[in-house]
Amino acid sequence: MTLQSDHADAAEPADTAARADVADAVMPADGAGRAGGGRAAATAGAGRVADAVCGADLADPVGAVCVAERVRDVVQGADPDAVWAFGGPGGVHGGTAGDGSALDVGGLVPVLALWPVIGSLVAENELRLHTPLAAYGVEAEAGVTTHHLLSHSTGPVAHAALTRLAEHLTGSPLAELAATRIWHPLGMTGTRFADGTLRAPLADLGRFLVHLVSPVDHPVSRAWITESLRIRTGELTPSRGLLWHPSRHGTWSYGEAPAVWVSPRLHRWAILLPTHPPGPLRQTFRDAAFAPTPSP
Repeated sequence: MTLQSDHADAAEPADTAARADVADAVMPADGAGRAGGGRAAATAGAGRVADAVCGADLADPVGAVCVAERVRDVVQGADPDAVWAFGGPGGVHGGTAGDGSALDVGGLVPVLALWPVIGSLVAENELRLHTPLAAYGVEAEAGVTTHHLLSHSTGPVAHAALTRLAEHLTGSPLAELAATRIWHPLGMTGTRFADGTLRAPLADLGRFLVHLVSPVDHPVSRAWITESLRIRTGELTPSRGLLWHPSRHGTWSYGEAPAVWVSPRLHRWAILLPTHPPGPLRQTFRDAAFAPTPSP
């Protein structure tokens, strides 16, 4: 049996690095886990990295600057106005400066709102992944479970079913659940549903992704992150976790335009908000941010 997916990473085999141990080293925060410091990090000391080889170790400031310069060059060549950032548990290591304004990230609602809310319900034992939705009083096809919707289904139909489930179990709308359970505890005070979409400043997106690669266990539990970022589809293709898709260089991804990547083993994350359909930029951006050697 083969699962069909229109996800850009679906046609790519999961890189063996996704299953390998990688050095757990990251660069300490430069005093602020905010995207506004990214431009300075990307340019400071740039002259020292002219002959440097970008490695996986962001603990070396020169290496971190090297990666930032590599990503910046890729974005500048394809979509100069795109918004991007990358970093680790300590904060942002490079990216566009940004002005603090809320960006349209409607395409990331499933990963920023729905997935962590579902995880919080699982952590509270209010929801079991393999229990049919019908057992909770939610209308669904016979036998369909939360696990099935997160790992085998894509698109708005599956997301709508999961939203109904979360709202039915709690009696609250998804926007309120995400704000009270996830965004506010993480300090994402600028993130909200408005004008028919989800809007968030780049700094808030960074806070969310920093949390996913940090050792902190709340509000999104380490167990939920770990369970989500492993193959949950057995021998079926394409391989998937819970909502997340395995990608190259040991990363897991979600979204097309915009898109996010996380790599707990590399202790690194990245986000790309292009100004037009990204095409090849999506892959070259990912390679620049996570590959241990310079992109061709």
